[in-house]
Amino acid sequence: MTEEALEEMGPIDYVVLEWPGRQPKGEVVPLLIDLVERGIIRVLDVALMIKAENGTVAAVDFGADNGGSGGFEAFDGASSGLITQEDLEEAAEALAPGTSAAVLVWENRWAAPVAVALRRSGGQLAASGRIHIQALLAALEETELASPSAS
Repeated sequence: MTEEALEEMGPIDYVVLEWPGRQPKGEVVPLLIDLVERGIIRVLDVALMIKAENGTVAAVDFGADNGGSGGFEAFDGASSGLITQEDLEEAAEALAPGTSAAVLVWENRWAAPVAVALRRSGGQLAASGRIHIQALLAALEETELASPSAS
């Protein structure tokens, strides 16, 4: 990738998506493809894995088990080299035994204009994070319980 192309990129995120059992059923990939087609994200890397009940981890080939990769074969070849073996080992530690997972790295193309303007003005992203829906729901429930109208 050229330096010019890198300068025009949006923020890069990674996600580890986990499913119980051997493979996802295929509901997620069409939504990811839609995001790609609409220019919202650009998938840079995808890796699939399973974690057996005994804790051993194995990579899954795209299209394994006659389409058992839950449609992720649509991203076969998405490999920028950003996902390292160490990243996959760290992702595997987060997985529960008896699950399958997809590790994705994507560019947030929707945020590229802001990121480019920030860099060109000498600024930089100082911090970033994500609030998981479970934490949001817990915070809202706590707020609701603490409000005077809850009594």
